[in-house]
Amino acid sequence: MSESTALLRLQEIDLALLKDASTLAGMPQQAKLKTIAAARKKVEGQITKILGQRKDAQLELDELKNALQHYRDVTAEVQAEAVEGTKTHREVRDIELSLTHLAKQIEKTQFELPVRQEALDKLVLAEKNANLMLERLDAEREATQASYDEESSELKTRIRGLSAERDREAAQVSAPMMERYEAARKRFRGLAVETLVGNVPTVCRVKLQPSQFHDLSHGPEVTECPYCHRILITAEQGE
Repeated sequence: MSESTALLRLQEIDLALLKDASTLAGMPQQAKLKTIAAARKKVEGQITKILGQRKDAQLELDELKNALQHYRDVTAEVQAEAVEGTKTHREVRDIELSLTHLAKQIEKTQFELPVRQEALDKLVLAEKNANLMLERLDAEREATQASYDEESSELKTRIRGLSAERDREAAQVSAPMMERYEAARKRFRGLAVETLVGNVPTVCRVKLQPSQFHDLSHGPEVTECPYCHRILITAEQGE
């Protein structure tokens, strides 16, 4: 196989691969998978935030329970002290003040406990619901991926076949020419190679002057278009 024939086939393959890749990217499952991934990332962020708040709420509740127990223990100690021996008027007054203060602290703590417990319960429920949402998203992602794999199987098989053929065709092209081809392919969005139909290049469609056509006809079969600078094949097999 000549280099010019390999270049033409290489371009056909690359255009087909480009089309197939676009078809893959445009499948509705792809967009849905991206949406699911974005939603999952958002939920994970919410879980991280809720987890931190839940731990803080649990710590605050535990501290409140410990404080309540402490006030009760101290109250019991003061009450035990009150019945021991004879107390002066000042000692009695101090005990009463202590018990009054402790009673207020116990009342305040008991009032705050259900409020803190309710706040903790809400966070626990929010964390549970967020985890359930993650499970639903994972199930949806799995189903969508399975649908995508099934519907894209034939297309992926064709892409693998074309890729293998591309490697074989590329092996027929010299390294310098392959470098030229890759640069032109990127520059011209896949249309790197053109041929001649009469004296008109097939891509840029700018008619060659007689002198240009004469020079190209008597030059190498793989050259460069004087107008668009794509790779130009002048040999008869390229028509």
